[in-house]
Amino acid sequence: MNSLLNLKKIYFLVFIISIVSIFSAIYIEFVLKVNPCTLCTYERIPYIVSIFICFLGYYNNKVFFWLYLLLLTFLISVVLSGYHVGIENNIFKEFSGCTNNNINLINKEELLKSLNYSRPNCKNISFTILGLSLASINLIISCLISVLILSVIKYEKNK
Repeated sequence: MNSLLNLKKIYFLVFIISIVSIFSAIYIEFVLKVNPCTLCTYERIPYIVSIFICFLGYYNNKVFFWLYLLLLTFLISVVLSGYHVGIENNIFKEFSGCTNNNINLINKEELLKSLNYSRPNCKNISFTILGLSLASINLIISCLISVLILSVIKYEKNK
């Protein structure tokens, strides 16, 4: 029973971190008016998924399935944010979704509409906290949560 309570605390902790991360991203986008790039938007998906997984894992007795699914979710987040940090530091090239596609538009109305809301390139860092880009912060958080979940899985298996 004690390990179940510890697992519930882990689910609750990851749930809170995910909620704070999503609300922070929304605050930065809509209140501070910082447009996210395409990868920044994709990097929110694992946090949204983890909110549901944590909720289901907290109330479901099949705890290991939800732990493994949560681990997979944050490993995907590590890959996405690691790729984004690599683009920011010129380690990887941008994929086509990261660049503006305004040159390919022929219709003048579509071009004007596209210019009103254009996403920034993925390699341009438009917002930092303590000198770290949001992709770097996401990479750190995702790695820490992945390590936490791995240690919980290892602890539960060695009992």
